[in-house]
Amino acid sequence: MKPLGLFGGTFDPIHNGHLRLAVEVLEAFGLESLSLLPNKAPPHRAQPLADAGQRLAMARLAVEGVPGLKVDDIELRRAGHSYTVDTLEAFAGEHPGRPLLFVMGMDSLLSFTSWHRWQRILELASLAVCCRPGHLLDPLALDTRLASCLGEGPVTGPGAIRALTTTELAISATDIRARIAQGQRLDFLVPQAVAQYIEAQGLYRTPAAS
Repeated sequence: MKPLGLFGGTFDPIHNGHLRLAVEVLEAFGLESLSLLPNKAPPHRAQPLADAGQRLAMARLAVEGVPGLKVDDIELRRAGHSYTVDTLEAFAGEHPGRPLLFVMGMDSLLSFTSWHRWQRILELASLAVCCRPGHLLDPLALDTRLASCLGEGPVTGPGAIRALTTTELAISATDIRARIAQGQRLDFLVPQAVAQYIEAQGLYRTPAAS
């Protein structure tokens, strides 16, 4: 049974870097689908500037017509902070026996043992760790409990960590918000439908949004 891919983030706004990474994970692991999960209230970073409904709308516009990519509002429907472990427990309950593959960046893995109930996360899912070209995942930089999970090959159940080198697109949501505040164009940074939505909603226009 192929894993179900899950990719969380604030997506404030979603951009082409997010989408390219999602497609490469989809292909590398032979996934039938990968769900983007907009966060409601991430506990370890500043809160999003666009509201939940706007970020959900942008994510849905971004994946429209892209085979294999979906958007799930599970974290937006939950009260309180968006803890990954709660999301994975919900997916495990909805898809019993289906392997779960949670997507993250290398920086997130390096701080993974500070995540809420991180051990339980590895009981529920495997991790696809996306690395920039030229940046290899060094097992010596990891907690030994994580280093022991590193390996290669297909994901058939929880507890595995798989590193994947993905195309580096130097695009960030912070930079996009700053460009909008300065009245600059977003061509080739976000999907056209997302750029049109941002314009129609008047998002990120003030310098404070950068």
